[in-house]
Amino acid sequence: MNIEERVHKIIEKVTGATDLNNTQEIIQDLGADSLDHVELIMAIEKEFNIEVDDDEAEKIKTVGDVVKSVQDKVDGN
Repeated sequence: MNIEERVHKIIEKVTGATDLNNTQEIIQDLGADSLDHVELIMAIEKEFNIEVDDDEAEKIKTVGDVVKSVQDKVDGN
C-alpha cells in the first residue's frame, strides 16, 4: 500500500467518508470537526512515525494536503 492509500484509509477511519479524492476538504466536504482534525493528525503521526507541528496542521485543509505533508516528511523534505 502506498502513502496515498494509507492516508486515505486513515481519513476514512476518522471521518467515516469513502471514495476520497485529493481535492476534498476534510472539514467542509467530509464533515469532520476540529476534534476529528486533531485525531487525524495524531493518527497520521503514529502511522508514519512523523511529527506534524501545529502551524503545519493548521494549513492542512484537503485530503491532498495530508498526502503531500506525509510524502514530504517521509522523503525528508
